[in-house]
Amino acid sequence: MMQGFPIFLSLRERRALVVGGCDAAARKIELLLSAGAQVSLVAETVTGCIAQLIADGRIVWVGRAFEAGELEGVSLVIVACDDVELQGRVSRAAQARGVPVNVVDTPALSSFIMPSIVDRGPITIAISTGGTAPALARKLRGEIERAVPAAIGRLARFAEIFRAQVRRTLAEPRARRLFWDRVFEGRVGELALAGDEIAARRELIRLLDSVRGESVPAQGMVHLVGAGPGDPDLLTLKAHRLLQHADVIVHDRLVAPEVLAMARRDAERLCVSPEDAAQRLLALARAGRSVVRLTVGNPFAEIEALRLAGVSVEVVPGVPEIEHTAATVKSSG
Repeated sequence: MMQGFPIFLSLRERRALVVGGCDAAARKIELLLSAGAQVSLVAETVTGCIAQLIADGRIVWVGRAFEAGELEGVSLVIVACDDVELQGRVSRAAQARGVPVNVVDTPALSSFIMPSIVDRGPITIAISTGGTAPALARKLRGEIERAVPAAIGRLARFAEIFRAQVRRTLAEPRARRLFWDRVFEGRVGELALAGDEIAARRELIRLLDSVRGESVPAQGMVHLVGAGPGDPDLLTLKAHRLLQHADVIVHDRLVAPEVLAMARRDAERLCVSPEDAAQRLLALARAGRSVVRLTVGNPFAEIEALRLAGVSVEVVPGVPEIEHTAATVKSSG
């Protein structure tokens, strides 16, 4: 279960209040300014960094003790000070007014958690441990920063240029999704990431012209994926990719929720009994859907039924329980 509901809050041209004038407050102020917020600061004394922001006119400073009236018209509050009594007072006042508040390093007084952030504007990736292990969130941020190309934001901005045109050309949502998959995973994506926007534009227009008028295949395909012993880390890379692209995930009750959670969020999920699985898969394939059948059992009967009906089937084996157990015993020995 999630410890909190993840959202991205628009603060552009909205007021944000920071209470405290220390170095931690300076870091939060910079973050709020980068999000386009209008920042007000309440603190009796400030550090040199904050003094420069005040001198430059980038923030409004109220040089006195906090008063509840400061919360009027504020969209968000961050408390960055060591005064425990002040922390509690600001937190109570903000929550009484329904204003989101974060007290730095004090989850118990906070109504939201500040995540670790990977900024690849306009792409933003936020990582949170619910306040339980901030150091782990920072470690994960470092790993993601190494894995995500610095230029990935360039690809997002490029896609935005053509979004309306693609929507007009491809009316069906699934057709658009398949088109964008081809864009991001193919030559267009490579050119955009490399900074050759002119060539990327030409290639995207050529690709869009080539799929104009195409219909989604009359008959879909079924991928039978072994769910293994229930550990999502043991899914093959191919299984993970298929789960991210499938229209429908058909599973039985033995498939672990952690494995199901690896599928894209808007994919349809159907829990079926082994007796009904073949007929449901056949109906979905004939409706043109791309289907992943997650199973921990032997799908031989389903494979035969689908192939006899002329449906394309791909089998992606999982990690068998016996192999997982043997590997665990070996590593612990």
